[in-house]
Amino acid sequence: MEPVRLTVVGNELEAVELCGLLRTNGIECTYRGSDMAAAANIGGGYEIAGPTEILVNEDDLDRARALLPTS
Repeated sequence: MEPVRLTVVGNELEAVELCGLLRTNGIECTYRGSDMAAAANIGGGYEIAGPTEILVNEDDLDRARALLPTS
């Protein structure tokens, strides 16, 4: 089954954290730079990734949405 987009987070670090939460709850996930993403080099070799999509299996989408942090 093809993964579907759950949400978009600000950067790769947020994606790693959210995928950790999902995996802890038995939901497989992956992430990738979104269409809007553009890396910016801020000096010293550090890269800040732009918006990052979180992907889950379609069957897990509702359960994954329920785990999303609310703002």
